Amino acid sequence: MKKLFYVFVLIVVVFSCKTTKALKNSNALEERISVNKIIKNHNKAQSEFNTLQAKLKVIITQQNRSETHTLSLRMSKDNTIWINAFLNMVRVKITPDRVLFYNKLDNTYFDGEYALINSFLGTNLKFENLQNLLLGQALFELGSNSFDKTPHASSYMLTPKQSDELIEVVYLINPNYFKIDSQQLKESATHNRLDIKYEAYQKVDDLVIPEKISIMVTNIEAQTTLNLNLKSVILNQLLRFPFSIPKGYKSIELK
Repeated sequence: MKKLFYVFVLIVVVFSCKTTKALKNSNALEERISVNKIIKNHNKAQSEFNTLQAKLKVIITQQNRSETHTLSLRMSKDNTIWINAFLNMVRVKITPDRVLFYNKLDNTYFDGEYALINSFLGTNLKFENLQNLLLGQALFELGSNSFDKTPHASSYMLTPKQSDELIEVVYLINPNYFKIDSQQLKESATHNRLDIKYEAYQKVDDLVIPEKISIMVTNIEAQTTLNLNLKSVILNQLLRFPFSIPKGYKSIELK
């Protein structure tokens, strides 16, 4: 579980503000809406901000064991994700190029690439994909000519017109504010699965941002669930992202 917490801290990024409002669904599907219009509306729903800070409650569950943590988050959109935990005992900095963290509890640090995160999630993601995941956007770019639309309960379901030999994807898009309701990825060769459900959204300074997210990672060895609750978000304030690995710490590699 200790390793799972480290890996989770590396992949989390999230959001909200002083004036938040929970959003309700009308669940009204427009039968004649085109795939192009759905994707266009989804792209327009992208949250535009400069910086974000928030509190994030995390529940990690694996093999009937659970841990609960509260993290402090700071984010510079498209540039930096900074995470602080355990009263400054664990600190993380994620950029488009690198993943770094140190742990004062055992005097260790990590400085490396995204292979660590990708091995945990079971698929290849970059900074932009992680940011999209946590903002309620499609992990990968949606091409209007590449997807078929199917009504699915209270969402628009988009599936690729042509199957990918490497990965299968399914997107469910909310008909009210066109954010993602859920997205599923499955590797054909390994059968690794990544299931992401957005159980609730909130409105923060006119931006629609996830409030509750459930991330389920399934592979041949185990199933791990991350439940995220995003609170106390403040947008567009001047923020610092201090990070310096203390001298004498031992480099580690998480496997």
